[in-house]
Amino acid sequence: MSEFKVIYHDRWLVVLDKPTGLLAVPGRGPEKQDCLSARVQREWSDALVVHRLDRDTSGVLVMALGLDVQRHLSRQFELRQVDKQYLAVVEGEPAEEQGEIDLPLRKDFDRPPRHCVDREQGRPASTRWQVLERQRDRTRLRLEPITGRSHQLRVHLAALGHPILGDPLYASPTALAMAERLQLHAESLTLTHPATGERMTWTAPCPF
Repeated sequence: MSEFKVIYHDRWLVVLDKPTGLLAVPGRGPEKQDCLSARVQREWSDALVVHRLDRDTSGVLVMALGLDVQRHLSRQFELRQVDKQYLAVVEGEPAEEQGEIDLPLRKDFDRPPRHCVDREQGRPASTRWQVLERQRDRTRLRLEPITGRSHQLRVHLAALGHPILGDPLYASPTALAMAERLQLHAESLTLTHPATGERMTWTAPCPF
């Protein structure tokens, strides 16, 4: 496996195209220390994590070069000033052409590492979706997470009755068998450059 693919870099940040199957940050245990952030830090020792993608999700991920930049970018994520667009292929066909899912989420303590919908104790979570292409047994969607909860897109679509294909945690056995990998890709990321103030967008081609 190649070390990592760089989409863009300068003295303040590095933008990467994360492959599926690679952790974004180290996990628990020695077998989970190899990850994208560790590989990047071997080349940029001051590279710091700003946000994450699930192990099986591919696509655009940004890392800050230095603590000041990390604070600046993290603040943009906290204030929802970062625009993120994902592509997903889901089981079945949604009845509508677009919509918004507002379902609060929390960790599923009975079935880690899963998360679940909890209308009483969950944290607010919102996802916009739009149909791009309909096929006989599946649909390609564009997704825009308004909030950034763990597993948000995966749980929301499963709750909608259209789990993402190839999802080992939330898909039905049928939907899991319909794809060799999780059909979720972070297609684009837009944020304000911490030094220039310019609004910048980076994209990564969808591999499925």
